[in-house]
Amino acid sequence: MQEIENNNLEIALEALGASLAQWTEKGEQHTTAVPGLSLFRRIEPTEPVTGMYEPSICLVTQGAKRVLLGDDAYVYDAHHYLITSVHLPTVVQIIEASPEKPYLGLRLKLDQREISQLMVDSNLPAPRAQQSSRGMATGEVTLPLLTAFQRLIDLLAEEQDIPILAPIIQREIIYRLLVGDQGERLRQIASAGSQSHQIARAIDWLKANFTQPLSINDLAAQVRMSISTFHHHFRSMTALSPLQYQKQLRLQEARRLMLAEHLDAATAAFQVGYESPSQFSREYNRLFGAPPLRDITNLRQLAAG
Repeated sequence: MQEIENNNLEIALEALGASLAQWTEKGEQHTTAVPGLSLFRRIEPTEPVTGMYEPSICLVTQGAKRVLLGDDAYVYDAHHYLITSVHLPTVVQIIEASPEKPYLGLRLKLDQREISQLMVDSNLPAPRAQQSSRGMATGEVTLPLLTAFQRLIDLLAEEQDIPILAPIIQREIIYRLLVGDQGERLRQIASAGSQSHQIARAIDWLKANFTQPLSINDLAAQVRMSISTFHHHFRSMTALSPLQYQKQLRLQEARRLMLAEHLDAATAAFQVGYESPSQFSREYNRLFGAPPLRDITNLRQLAAG
C-alpha cells in the first residue's frame, strides 16, 4: 500500500511539474490570474538574496531552495513544502537547478482571515496551548495537497472559471494545511487570544508603521503583553528583536525606493525613518553586503544583463 501511495505521489509531482514548466517557459516568474498564486523557474543556483517572505505556502516540484531565518535554515524540495505564517525577513537561495532539470516552484499567499473562518466553519479543534514558535516551518508534501494545487493551476487555461472555482480550491488547500503536520502552527496564528496571534498583530503594526519611532513599551501594551514576554515571543517567532525587525523593514523599503523609484540614498533613508545617512549606510552595508550606491548599481546591471 505504501509503495502505491509513493508511486501516486511521484506521478502527481511529475504532472504538476509539467504544468509549472509549461506556464513558466517564457520567463523566470509568472504572476498568474489566480489571486496570490505565482509560479517560478530557474535554470541555475542563485546567490543568497535578502527578502521578505509573506504568509504563504511554497511548493517545489523540481530542484531545492534554502531559506535562512536568523540562525535557522529551512530547505524545501519536491517532498517538503515551506509554510510561512507571518511576514519574515529572510535570506533565500536556490541550491538545486540546472538547464536540464530547472528549479520549478510555486507560491500561494495565505490570508489569516480565511484561515480563521475555515477553522470556525469546519469545527477544527482549538490549538493546544504552547509557547510561540518560529513563524516558518517545512512540512511533508501529500497527495491531496498536490492534486488540489494541480486543479488550481489547471484553472489558468480556463480563466473565466477562476473567480468561482479558485476560492473553493484555495479553501481546500488551507484545509489540507490545517489538518497536516504543520496545522498547529497555522491555528496558533489564527486563534484570537493566543500569544502567536498577539505577536502576529504586533508584526502587522510594525509593517504599517515602520517609518515611525518604535516604543517597545507601547507596542507590548497594545498586544497586552509584558515587555519581557513580548520580547521573548517576538524573537521566538521571527528570530529577531522588534527593533531588528523594524530595521530590516526600513532597509528593504529603502532598497526598493532606490531601485524602483530612483531615489538617492539620503532621501530614501529619511523617507523610511532614518535620521542619520551615515548610520543608514552602515546598516545597509551590513544587511546587503555593499553600500547603497554600489548595491543598486549591481542590481541594475544584473537586471539589464
